[in-house]
Amino acid sequence: MRYGMNPHQAAEVTGGPRVLNGEPSMINYLDALNASALVREADAATGLPAAASFKHVSPAGAAVAGTIDDVASETWRISDEGGLISAYVRARDADPKSSFGDVVALSRPVDVATAEFLRSVICDAVIAPGYEDGAVEVLSEKRAGRFLVFEADAAEPPRRERRDLLGAVLEQDRDAADVAAALPDGLLDEAGRRDALLGMVAARYTQSNSVVLVRDGAAVGIGAGQQNRVDCVRLAGAKARVWWLRRHAFVRELPEVAGMRRQDRLNWQIRFAGEEMTRAQRAEFAELFGAEASDRYADAGWRDAWCADITGVTLVSDGFLPFRDNVDHAAEFGVSTIVEPGGSTRTDEVAAAAAEHGISHVQTGLRLFRH
Repeated sequence: MRYGMNPHQAAEVTGGPRVLNGEPSMINYLDALNASALVREADAATGLPAAASFKHVSPAGAAVAGTIDDVASETWRISDEGGLISAYVRARDADPKSSFGDVVALSRPVDVATAEFLRSVICDAVIAPGYEDGAVEVLSEKRAGRFLVFEADAAEPPRRERRDLLGAVLEQDRDAADVAAALPDGLLDEAGRRDALLGMVAARYTQSNSVVLVRDGAAVGIGAGQQNRVDCVRLAGAKARVWWLRRHAFVRELPEVAGMRRQDRLNWQIRFAGEEMTRAQRAEFAELFGAEASDRYADAGWRDAWCADITGVTLVSDGFLPFRDNVDHAAEFGVSTIVEPGGSTRTDEVAAAAAEHGISHVQTGLRLFRH
């Protein structure tokens, strides 16, 4: 490897995906391996092409193929209604601030059109089960020839996995539980089941504790690596809220600034939508976008009114929900279905809270922790 977790750490690798271009580090391998497993399982569970945008061993976004909406089409300058490229655009658009410099995972072979799109965005690597003629050549030109291209191993991963850590050797069965079998039949319609399955697979490859919010075949908010579950819900919900607010006319129609790059404009839109600017940024924002936009930033009314209309969100938790506050917060983010393992001493209280909010509560009995 180029290096380990950090440049001062030497590292080697045995086996794993084939490297077609570039020189990966350990984090590149970890992201590529986990992301590839996620999209492979999501494709198998839903029957649709799947994509993930991975950063630091958790997905920033994950999606199956579907229609790219107007906002994502404007942002990424591409239209598609169900091809492989649509899955990645929908995954990246969920949290484009986090997806900057991501590892891209795709569940099906990469064609030249998808390769050309990947060359146009800031990403560090791609992993896929294959590449059509010419695609690797296109990708190999990215980042002055340093762009990482992995070809996923088609074989099933080993049944057992092992980790050496500070002198201890830890070994366990690989988590290969069937998420489709764990999800009860008859409780969700076809679209709801698709979203639940995508959320469960995404949660399986997200650092715990984690909560995944899914809408229309795309994860629109992922809360990863928190020490308590309600913070997972709040973090995922805050990301979903920003995703939804980016669809508001006030955000979409911020004045164009000559010479501003796409990611810089996206960052300003996210700060504006999420009401998360520092004092210095407020002053810069007013100078860049004008007094009207600055006045709107300070007015929370339009944000609350717009977010009241988000519906049809599925919440998937990798562990049981321990208190009803998780449900109360979920209701604020348009959640209509909760999918969780259940089985805690307070699951009855959680189910009752869901009923109060008109939220369907589905228990799977399957925990999906990832560390």
